[in-house]
Amino acid sequence: MNVAAFNPKAPAAYIRMDEHPDLPPPASVKPSWPVQIFRAYLGTPANAVITIGCVLVLAWLLPALLNWAVFKATWTGNAETCRANGGACWSFVREKFWFSVFGLYPFEMRWRPAVVLLLFAAMVAISMQRSLWSGKLVYAWVAALVVMWTLMGGSVPVLSSLPVVGPLFQVLPTVQTRLWGGWLVTIFLAVFGLAMAYPIGIVLALGRRSDRTFVRLVCVIWIEFIRGVPLISLLFIGTFIVPLFMPTGVELDRFFRAQIAFIMFAAAYMAEVFRGGLQAIPKGQYEGADSLGLSYTQKIRLVVLPQALKITIPAQVNTFIGLFKDTTLVLIIGIFDFFTTLRSALGDANWLGFATEAYVYAAVVYFICCYGMSRY
Repeated sequence: MNVAAFNPKAPAAYIRMDEHPDLPPPASVKPSWPVQIFRAYLGTPANAVITIGCVLVLAWLLPALLNWAVFKATWTGNAETCRANGGACWSFVREKFWFSVFGLYPFEMRWRPAVVLLLFAAMVAISMQRSLWSGKLVYAWVAALVVMWTLMGGSVPVLSSLPVVGPLFQVLPTVQTRLWGGWLVTIFLAVFGLAMAYPIGIVLALGRRSDRTFVRLVCVIWIEFIRGVPLISLLFIGTFIVPLFMPTGVELDRFFRAQIAFIMFAAAYMAEVFRGGLQAIPKGQYEGADSLGLSYTQKIRLVVLPQALKITIPAQVNTFIGLFKDTTLVLIIGIFDFFTTLRSALGDANWLGFATEAYVYAAVVYFICCYGMSRY
């Protein structure tokens, strides 16, 4: 639009506007990609020094790494073949792969943990679709977890009495948790631990900010005590001390004791994450909810928590990743998680001397899991 005659003191009716066709957008001034790369990596003396240094380091390390990991690597064969080639022995990982997945689970019944893994993957894929987020998804997870626990451990009296699926659960032989291992133990500890710790952590965070002295004191003691001791101590307490206080004839499975210790540990850390989100909510949000006449439950559920949980997503994911990796500590009480199965596989007399390949394989698996959580 072009103003042909403009008088700021004249009424708007006397301003004459001449219409012109729309002009095309200006030409792009974005430089070409070689120029962008040069400016990003060599544009300043400091950037140039850093870039050249990184290139020299890669030129020194990358050929030897590729030679060991790819060109001289053994993908099939036995230990003698690996030693003769001198490169990475990926055939060791191939040989011990299923052991790292199922652990000591009986070979003839490995179809059961395989179904559990497929069911778990399906539930995770469904849960990643936001359009399916509803109360029904929670019930679906509860049902799926019951089925997974039943398939892993064997028959359950409650499920055995069901009319349709009851016979299936009656014929499944019991498999002790001491035979569980590999990916399955890591998944169960992490998923069950974080799933149970999440709501408990919210309750603890709200309780620590409560006006009721007793509630606040209980929550503070829980959080500070759990955070003040390492996870190893909780695992030892659950494994060796808790049974001393159990009634005669009552024994809680070692795996369940470790699971409870992990839930308590995760809940305490999650509570502090949520408390940070609650403190970040402006006071006006609380006052606005009160002015609408909302009850305490409605205010927390509809106004405060949705904002607090959204604010703390980065901190939540960081805590999830740390707790997921902490599952490796269960090896000190004799539970064979994924990492422990690999360490035990290194004791095979036929495959001695391939620890590097095992640790690289474990690092890749943990990196994929943690990176997937952070990206989602």
